[in-house]
Amino acid sequence: MSHATDIRTNRLLDMSRPELDRLFRYSPPGEIPRGKGLGTVLLGLDPKMNALAAVLARRLAWQGKVFDRDGRGLRNLVSPFGIRAVRARVYRDQSWSDQGACIVLDYSHTSLVAHWIRDEIRSVGQGVYLGNVYWGRRKILDFSLTFGDART
Repeated sequence: MSHATDIRTNRLLDMSRPELDRLFRYSPPGEIPRGKGLGTVLLGLDPKMNALAAVLARRLAWQGKVFDRDGRGLRNLVSPFGIRAVRARVYRDQSWSDQGACIVLDYSHTSLVAHWIRDEIRSVGQGVYLGNVYWGRRKILDFSLTFGDART
């Protein structure tokens, strides 16, 4: 997929679950991100419900992820205070959804709290990544991460 469309988070909030799945399937993994990515929960429902859920999640529970400089790990920004917690290993592997290349955020060896969670991300625009969240082998949620200049 070309980044000529330059997908932004606002557009992702308007997408249905099948549209998000299709976008993920046809997007490249991109480079492993570095630094702070602003997180947005994507439910794939009605756009107004999506926006409300995204605001509530960001204010109360999850603000995003901070990737290590070496690209091999990250911590989530959680709570209303943005505490860095819930560590994950970061590496490239095949996606569980389509066996294509993706960037895996693996909590299985780093977190007691999120031991059963696996995130997969792919680049959908300059500084914007679309992610899938798995609990065990079951996909439960989508999210986006927005880095640097893409936030403006």
